[in-house]
Amino acid sequence: MYLLFKSLHLIAIVSWMAGLLYLPRIFVYHVENNEKKEAVNIFLIMEKKLYFYIMYPAMFFSWIFGLVLISINGFYSLSFLWLKLKLIFVILLTIYHLYLGKCIRELKENTNQKSSKFFRIFNEIPTILLILIVFIVIFKPM
Repeated sequence: MYLLFKSLHLIAIVSWMAGLLYLPRIFVYHVENNEKKEAVNIFLIMEKKLYFYIMYPAMFFSWIFGLVLISINGFYSLSFLWLKLKLIFVILLTIYHLYLGKCIRELKENTNQKSSKFFRIFNEIPTILLILIVFIVIFKPM
């Protein structure tokens, strides 16, 4: 069962990360085309579907399968430094995810004050966290 849940966890993570990396790029195009009503309407639909239909379920299943893996390994595994660090970074990814939802709301309500440059730079956060998580999980520092 462990390998099944590990596989499901990885599939959910890949799906979630794809959304975390792609959604801010859509924001860049949305902001750069804000005067084009037809384009904005398309971006709003893309943002909503990506966030609510792909990213939220992927985040949910990433957490569920991750917690199942922890329970299979035993909750004593929470004493490992590498797992604590991973959980901290996953919590940061979750906060990032929720902030993207706030950005969607601001773009929808036309109250966004952020530039496309902001979203280009902001888009690097999940990449950095992903790199840290992968190295932590592979090398497992005690």
